[in-house]
Amino acid sequence: MVLEQLAVNGIIAGSEYALLAIGLTLIYGILRLIHFAHGEVAMVGAYSAFVVSVVFGLPLIAGFFVAIAAGALLGIAVNRIAFRPVRKQHILIGLITAIAVSILLQNAIALFFGNDIKTYNLGAVEKGIEVFGFIITKTQIVIVFTAVALMLLTWAFIKKTKIGQQVRAVADNRELAESIGIDSEKVIACTFAFGSALAAAGGVLIAAETNLAPMMGLMPNIKAFAAIIVGGIGSIPGAIFGSYFIGLAENIGIWFLPSGYKDAIAFFILVIFLLFMPTGIFGKKKEGIEQ
Repeated sequence: MVLEQLAVNGIIAGSEYALLAIGLTLIYGILRLIHFAHGEVAMVGAYSAFVVSVVFGLPLIAGFFVAIAAGALLGIAVNRIAFRPVRKQHILIGLITAIAVSILLQNAIALFFGNDIKTYNLGAVEKGIEVFGFIITKTQIVIVFTAVALMLLTWAFIKKTKIGQQVRAVADNRELAESIGIDSEKVIACTFAFGSALAAAGGVLIAAETNLAPMMGLMPNIKAFAAIIVGGIGSIPGAIFGSYFIGLAENIGIWFLPSGYKDAIAFFILVIFLLFMPTGIFGKKKEGIEQ
């Protein structure tokens, strides 16, 4: 039953990575920018929920919604203050800016909360529920179902809302979208807000299962990046598929390798895809966002 347990652990991890990967895909689709500070947005969301649930003593669900709002506002601010001024510069400038934002957010959180590890107050240690030979906790069940619900919300946002249609239009051809009256700056701000809100939600889910630390967003962001490479940059279904692929690969991989190599598995998969299949499994030649 070990394989079943590792597969379930992979699904849980993939659900967490998917929320970050979708946000990365949305932002890349509209700006052609890999947002290297996306993991730190997730980390800020996790700490926002910590303040609400631990410092103020409110239920974690309240902290979860506060984290989503904080992530959205942070996304708008990062776009307006950091990325908008350098948008027309060389792509390398955007990458350096993203790295600078990442370092700034890490140090800001370390300054206010310290570098010591923190946890949510989730009560006594949960006893897992045995199902078909594997064990899963109630928290992990909530993580998976919450992540899936947010994925469905993303699909509805992109496919069924007016702003979602405008996001697709700007991602496909910004100049043409502006020519028919779409405010591209408003659309970009909304995309940053939505993608960052997803990242913040993912940060809370990750922290609920593990711990909080100023560097907690680094590895999930790298794995989300690996996921969108596997699935194909610009493809939302690809980002979701790639996330579960990475989650399953790293968890099942430690059945054959020492557990210390778990993070290295994602790097190995990333390198393999960059070398032999850079467009990913769901990759497409056309730029934009595929839903």
